[in-house]
Amino acid sequence: MDPIADMLTKIRNAYKAEHESVTVGFSNIKLALAEILRNNKYLSDIEKKGKKVRKHLELTLAYNGKAPALHGARRVSKTGKRVYIGKDQIYSVKQGYGMAVISTSKGLMTDKEARKAGIGGEVLAEIW
Repeated sequence: MDPIADMLTKIRNAYKAEHESVTVGFSNIKLALAEILRNNKYLSDIEKKGKKVRKHLELTLAYNGKAPALHGARRVSKTGKRVYIGKDQIYSVKQGYGMAVISTSKGLMTDKEARKAGIGGEVLAEIW
């Protein structure tokens, strides 16, 4: 059970089915990942709903006309194989058209933010 992979799969499937929004369970790391996706225009809005144990996130998907803003997402670091990179090993995704989400000591960052800050970490996902 990988909650981040489940979140990415739900978002991918919702885009393929042309839904307006998708609901995922709440956690702080999912909220941070959703905020990165919203800041990079892959999601248009995030709403935190529910109370106590029943909290969830409602993510509103972004479209460019009828085309989805997100074309693909891939989980890189998995429960069986963690992938860590140093500050000098940070790579660009799809020749700069995509982004890598990296879990650093300063929180979740995109590959560009981590390169600028000069810190490495665990590569969670690639988004394009």
